[in-house]
Order: sequence, then C-alpha cells, then structure tokens
Amino acid sequence: MTDAATSPFDDIRRLITTMPGPDEAAVEAVRLRERQLTKPAGSLGRLEWVVEWLAAWQGKERPSADRPLVCVFAGSHGVTAQGVSAFPPEVNRQMLENFAAGGAAINQICASLGLGFKVFDLAIDMPTNDITEREAMDEKSCVATMAFGMEAIAGGTDLLAVGEMGIGNTTIAAAIYTALYGGPAEHWVGRGTGIDDEGFRRKVAAVEAAVARHKDHLKDPLEVLSRLGGREIAAIAGAILAARLQKIPVILDGYVATAAAAVLHAIHPSTIDHCLAGHLSAEGAHQDVLARLGKIPLLALGMRLGEGTGAALAAGIVKSAAAVHRDMATFSQAGVSERLA
Repeated sequence: MTDAATSPFDDIRRLITTMPGPDEAAVEAVRLRERQLTKPAGSLGRLEWVVEWLAAWQGKERPSADRPLVCVFAGSHGVTAQGVSAFPPEVNRQMLENFAAGGAAINQICASLGLGFKVFDLAIDMPTNDITEREAMDEKSCVATMAFGMEAIAGGTDLLAVGEMGIGNTTIAAAIYTALYGGPAEHWVGRGTGIDDEGFRRKVAAVEAAVARHKDHLKDPLEVLSRLGGREIAAIAGAILAARLQKIPVILDGYVATAAAAVLHAIHPSTIDHCLAGHLSAEGAHQDVLARLGKIPLLALGMRLGEGTGAALAAGIVKSAAAVHRDMATFSQAGVSERLA
C-alpha cells in the first residue's frame, strides 16, 4: 500500500465529501401533485415512493425516466484458476460477442422496455490477479478503473442501471462481503453459474484463502476493492459516484453489482442514498447484503443471471412510475369528485 498521504484513493475520498444531497423541495412538490391525481392516496404503493426517489436525486419537481441507460461492465478474474466456476474464462469474450449481436437476455429486456444499452470491455482478455495469491489490482489501477466507470455515463441519461458480466465474479463479490461484514465465507458464497458441491467447496476455500492472505489490509473499504475486487466492480463504483454528482438516480442489479455499492456504503452510508436495489438475487446472501445497506428490492423474481437484467426490469417499472406521475390527470382536470372530508 502507498503512504496514506499520497494514496491514489485520496481523490476518491475527497470526491465523496462533495456529493450533493437530496432535493427535499422537489420531493414535496411531487407529494403535492400526488395528492391531486385521480386515485386514492397511497393506492400506487411503492410506485409513489419511486417517484419521490427520482425527484430527490434528479432535483426535479417533475422527475423523468425518458433516457434510461443500462450499463454492463465486463471483467475477468484470475481466481477462476481455483476452479470456482462451471464455465471456462473464454465465455467472457464469447458473451461480449453475444451482447454485440443482440443475442443475450439483457438485449431483449432493453429492447422491449425502450432502455438504452452499453457494454464496457474492461480488458476482458487480461484477468486481474488471482486474489488467493496476490492483490487483484494495485491502488493506481483500481482508481483508474473507477475513473473509467465515471466516464461511462458521458452522453447523458436521467436514470442509470448498472450490471456486470465476468466468469468468477460471484467469488470476487463473496470475498468482498466476507471482508466487509465478517462471518464464515460459506455464508456469502453462492452457486454462481451452477457449480456442484465440489465446486462450491473450492469456491469457499478460495474466498477463505483470499481474505486470510489480505487480512492485514482490509480495514479500508477501498483497499478491500483493490485487493479482492474486480475491474467491473471498481468501474460500477465509479459510475455510481459520477451519477450522484450529475444528479442521476441509480438502479443496482444483483449480487455482484451490489458489491460495488457495499464498498461505497462502507466508506460512508449516505454515498449510495441515490441507489435503488432493482431486485433480490437468488445468488449468495444478497438479501443479507441489502438489509445491511438499508435497501428494499423492487423485484424478487429468483433471478441470478447478472448482465444488468434485474436492474433493467426495475428500470421499466421506474419508467412507468414517472410516466404515471407526469401524465395522470388531476381531479380538477378530469372532473372527478375528490374524497369526502
């Protein structure tokens, strides 16, 4: 680790101190309009909360989801050498080609819901170091990857959904959670791509070995990210920070994408206040993680694919919530009698 006075992470820490908070005036304006719409108060349940969340973090009295964007970050991991996945590493490149050809699940979801879609290749043919043997990335590389993620939303969007792809990354996520929250590794390890019992034991052993190797350097959440993380997780963390600075609400995908948010939350809980949990993944201890982050998932469909699929489906709901709030008639406009006092 570099000296704390000159650490590359210092810029990230300074950036976090400059992040804007929620726009309470915009939230109040949304609540005022909500009371005037042609429906019983509270009858749209969490959809009403979603609109308030959008308003708070966009700073708009009439929040929008007109330019939603799904960003998928793809990385590869040296820890796959430990036999932690049911699929070989070459699947990474093949899946990138599948994304480009429009053949993946996320392509279909984005097309059907009118969502923008971008994929970012984070040196997919150059795995990070095997975390059971050495740090995944040095601090400088980690910060550079976060900076790359911050540039991912260039071009404009009013709602960002973040996802990932990379063989071995559920092992990486489990290692991050074990380092951040403690407890036995097997609590945080899931079946990932569908490994058998022997593969599960190898995966647990890899997480245990990695955490033990780096145990003297895991008090700083950013060191957890650089030593145990992956490029896709670092890039997602950067995208989350950039979105906050640009007043763009964020929808998190599943177990791996949430690991990026968990790192930021460990630095300061308010860092991810603008993030919504898109869904509850069936992978690992995602429900436990979301509870620690104070996030209630919008969907629970038993999904564990990654690719931003759960976040994209949630973006469709957010898009509908914004449209309802914007276009629904008020009692006076529709000539509908309001509730009796």
